[in-house]
Amino acid sequence: MLPDEEFLFLWNHATTKILDIRYELFKPEEIGKLYKLPANMFLYATGGSADIYIDLNKYTLEGFHLIHSGKGSTLQIMAKDKGFEYYMVFYRAFIPLTSNKRVVAAMYRNNPFKYQYGFVPSSPVTMFEKTHQMYSKWRNAGNLDKFTVKSLFYQFLNEIFIQLDQESLDIPKLNVSYQIQAYIEENFAKPLTLDTIAKALRYSPSHLSIQFKQQIGCSPIEYLIQLRIGKASTLLVETDASLRDIAMSVGYHDVYYFSRLFKKRVGISPIKFRQKEQIDRLVKDSPSMSERYSIVDWNFQDYIENGYQYKGRKYESMNKRGVSTIATLFLCLTLLLSACSNGTSTNTGGEGNKTSVAQTAIKSQTKVVSTIKGDVEIPVNPERVVVMYYTGDVLAFGVTPVGSSKIQEGAAFEEELKTVESLGEWFEPNVEAVIQLKPDVIIIPKNEELYGQMKKIAPTIVIDDATTSLDQRLEKIGEVLGKEKEAKDLLTNFYTKVEDSKEQLKAVGVLDKTVSIMEGGKGKMSVVTSYTFGRGSQALYEYLGMRAPEIIQQKIDDKNNTQEAIDVSLEVLTEYAGDYVFRSSYEGMVDLTDHPVWSAIPAVKEGRLVEIDFGFCYYNDIYSLTKQLDFIVNRLLATVN
Repeated sequence: MLPDEEFLFLWNHATTKILDIRYELFKPEEIGKLYKLPANMFLYATGGSADIYIDLNKYTLEGFHLIHSGKGSTLQIMAKDKGFEYYMVFYRAFIPLTSNKRVVAAMYRNNPFKYQYGFVPSSPVTMFEKTHQMYSKWRNAGNLDKFTVKSLFYQFLNEIFIQLDQESLDIPKLNVSYQIQAYIEENFAKPLTLDTIAKALRYSPSHLSIQFKQQIGCSPIEYLIQLRIGKASTLLVETDASLRDIAMSVGYHDVYYFSRLFKKRVGISPIKFRQKEQIDRLVKDSPSMSERYSIVDWNFQDYIENGYQYKGRKYESMNKRGVSTIATLFLCLTLLLSACSNGTSTNTGGEGNKTSVAQTAIKSQTKVVSTIKGDVEIPVNPERVVVMYYTGDVLAFGVTPVGSSKIQEGAAFEEELKTVESLGEWFEPNVEAVIQLKPDVIIIPKNEELYGQMKKIAPTIVIDDATTSLDQRLEKIGEVLGKEKEAKDLLTNFYTKVEDSKEQLKAVGVLDKTVSIMEGGKGKMSVVTSYTFGRGSQALYEYLGMRAPEIIQQKIDDKNNTQEAIDVSLEVLTEYAGDYVFRSSYEGMVDLTDHPVWSAIPAVKEGRLVEIDFGFCYYNDIYSLTKQLDFIVNRLLATVN
């Protein structure tokens, strides 16, 4: 059958438009340039052989072969010794605005027009005939011919869908990066943040950002900014709209902020950009030049979505420019103050001695802390602490940081941070805001880019969460804060609570019961298969020592298991349900109250289902783990009272 129940459902509701049809013949050993697909594409190989690279996937083609990929993918063709012959059909498919909510929601979850797949057609000649007819008609470019092409395209699609249905081909879903791209491109004019994007796509912000950066090369917010600046540039040149209207149309309601951001990215203000481009167009623009940038031209570099217009300007990363400028200003200010101080101290010998004594006193108030990045000199008792991610650990020492990375809504320590400045995501903080806080020390997880930014601002302590245990992390943070004794007390109290909790559960016969942790509900559930995944997994599996059903426990115990969670269809979910089920809950999650399979699970039916808030169980710091233990034990005990 077809790879996904929504695949054909969305194709049936889509409006399609053919954008271009091309025929190419590569000479033996010829290598095509790497370029980005400006539209969704079918590539139909009809002769010769080649290695085709689309994003990170390689296809080795010989004879007839069909490949599909979505807009934004990168393509490179390397012909072999026989040369390579193929057709490319570029198309646009979209869901009309009048579609019902079910269709729109399905489109956000699962955009089939960007699926990537390839196979050898079972009826290659039939498919070749339709492809060649489309190409021949397209070249004539008459209205009737284009209508014929559209008709042939649907026949072409029908051949593909029949084969997909018959052969049960495995077509992977659109990867995370392209889901993010599609969502941003659809919603760029809305007030997007990393959190809102992650929430809409049901991913954690950190996972979403890391995956996107690995695939695309920049963060989601950087991509959003570049997209907005690109669209604003087009509107500045192509329309007479006011600056305020343009700013609002690309998602910026503060026209002053938009102007500053535009100048920072492009190098000149929006008004000057408009004037310059309009003058340049009087000289450069002509129909003959625009024809050079055909939709599949091998020299393609970048396109603005509306109209596929060529865009040659590269926008420099805000982070790189911002950090560089700020660091330079900071250094200049430091040198200036140093020069002033030195000038004053040389007036008399007595004053010089006072300066020397003061410097010695300051030196004696520092200490050296060993880290994975080497020794770091910090104040003995730092007062202005900035912390990324390890916020709960710092709070557990009774220290309120001056700045913290943004936290998940519902976090155990959310109330304690109401007066603390939020600096953005831990892996992508607002560097300027950190500088303005003038921290004595900065505590961060291991991340090379983050470390490179923070170490220029203040002494930075890096702790690798992947290789550092809870005990080691608390001891290191205690050493940094000058609270070594408190670190020991925190750990002693925590492990005492763990043992007390286990005794309570053992006394009522709950400790030896099985427990599952689940999340989701749209046709399937994500089942946690690791004790390091959050969602309460560490408190339940690692510290309380409770076990999952054997089908899950095998994965938890497997040291080679790299899957922290697996997707399970609702039809077989009962096999993965323990005596107790914890469900990670969040706003907008699927209501399974009336679902027959879910309601039939013994733990659900008999009142042993515990809803645990996503934000509350997201972190694994000592503060959060302590609160999670209290919550979990109380809820488990309540089921037997």
